[in-house]
Amino acid sequence: MKHDVGAATAARSGTGAAPGLLARAALAAVPVVTLGMLAAVPSLVLAFRRGTRADWSAAVIFTAVNVAWLADVMLTPVDTHGLQYVADVLLLLVATVGAALHCLLGRSSVSDPR
Repeated sequence: MKHDVGAATAARSGTGAAPGLLARAALAAVPVVTLGMLAAVPSLVLAFRRGTRADWSAAVIFTAVNVAWLADVMLTPVDTHGLQYVADVLLLLVATVGAALHCLLGRSSVSDPR
């Protein structure tokens, strides 16, 4: 007997749901531990898991911040002062703290009306 694929997919409880608190804390630790080098990983995991437009937008934003930070680091001399230093620090903070806070404080599920 063939099973209905749509009913079987809807019956799975884990699909479309956000990871639990422990998994979110582990995901949030990734950008902090890697100092922003893997800032897009938590957003990408949430985007693949839930698939909403907001999650994909966040993944694109954190990927762009990570690329901008890497380009800025490559083009900035070692003795940096002024606006270049401020840009380095801001990009690093967004890549580390911003990505971690997005993972921890973002919507917990698709049905959550926040």
